[in-house]
Amino acid sequence: MRYLTAGETHGPQLTAIIEGFPSNVNLNFEDLNHQLHRRQKGYGRGRRMQIEKDTATIAGGVRHGKTTGAPIALVVVNNDWKHWTSVMGIEPVEEDNEGKRRVNRPRPGHADLNGGLKYNQKDLRNILERSSARETTMRVATGAVARQLLAEFGIKVAGQVIRIGDVEVERQELPVDELIRITEESPVRVVDKEAEAKMIAAIDAAKEDGDTLGGIVEVIIEGVPVGLGSHVQWDRKLDGKIAQAVLSIQAFKGVEFGIGFEAAERRGSNVHDEILYTEEAGFRRRTNRAGGFEGGMTTGEQIIVRGVMKPISTLYKPLQSVDIDTKEVFTAQVERSDTCAVPAAGVIMENVIAWEVANAFLDKFGGDSIEEIRTNLANFLKQVENY
Repeated sequence: MRYLTAGETHGPQLTAIIEGFPSNVNLNFEDLNHQLHRRQKGYGRGRRMQIEKDTATIAGGVRHGKTTGAPIALVVVNNDWKHWTSVMGIEPVEEDNEGKRRVNRPRPGHADLNGGLKYNQKDLRNILERSSARETTMRVATGAVARQLLAEFGIKVAGQVIRIGDVEVERQELPVDELIRITEESPVRVVDKEAEAKMIAAIDAAKEDGDTLGGIVEVIIEGVPVGLGSHVQWDRKLDGKIAQAVLSIQAFKGVEFGIGFEAAERRGSNVHDEILYTEEAGFRRRTNRAGGFEGGMTTGEQIIVRGVMKPISTLYKPLQSVDIDTKEVFTAQVERSDTCAVPAAGVIMENVIAWEVANAFLDKFGGDSIEEIRTNLANFLKQVENY
């Protein structure tokens, strides 16, 4: 299973095509668009989210509410396009108009300069329009489709914000359904009301200063069977695929599983998870410090992943940059942006991880229809039970 996305942040629409999705899966359009609406929320978002009302249109691969096995085409229209038609149109323009809204002062921390050098683009808008996090709209849409497949097999996905700036939340182990309920009611997606107030104050202070804030988000996936992924080749390890997916989200700079980097401080006896066995539950772990993975394969415990998002690159009090035409020192160009997108980034992270887990699920139990997948899963679970 794979997907491709296309479109620019101020273009007419964003598009994704999913290939390899099984047939006969009930696709709930409200659930799909719910994920897109979640991505638009969160304290610290900019004015763009007041303009866009992201709703996906399905242009192929679904009939009468069920997938057909054909490629699934998803489209999200950019409402802001009407303000950018002269700047982002595909038609050739007169040379005198080429400079309209041209970007020639790259922003530190963004793809502007590197992309301009790589693709020989003298207008950096041709880089920033695609490298913008607006592209994650379609990654959420594709993940929303994948998590509906996971839901068919009782697999649940949840997320929470652990840190924004210097405000950190002590991690609480809650039932997944309760975690979802609490975080959905929080503007910064945290379970701690005191920390929530401090985070909001920190975001307000950063906005007042023309600055931005990053943070840490955590994703939990429950109900995943043992054995997704593989140890036999480096590129088949599921935790490796998840790490790559998380780090490919705009502004993400780090990822960890379970206790993560804390393992460097501990002795091995306080890192590894002891193995238990009961006739009722089979093989389990006493703890889950590994975050649901050993040897690149799922253990059957919860998958626990944390990602670090740096502060957004666009600053309203911009840093020093250089004009690519004159080579003179200037402050960087300013594009409309957020002060803090950590809560929204958590939603994106949920969905890109859901995609990777669903893909691994199909690799293990794959079939062309959901009925075939159910049969394959049942046979495997029986094998595990009799082990």
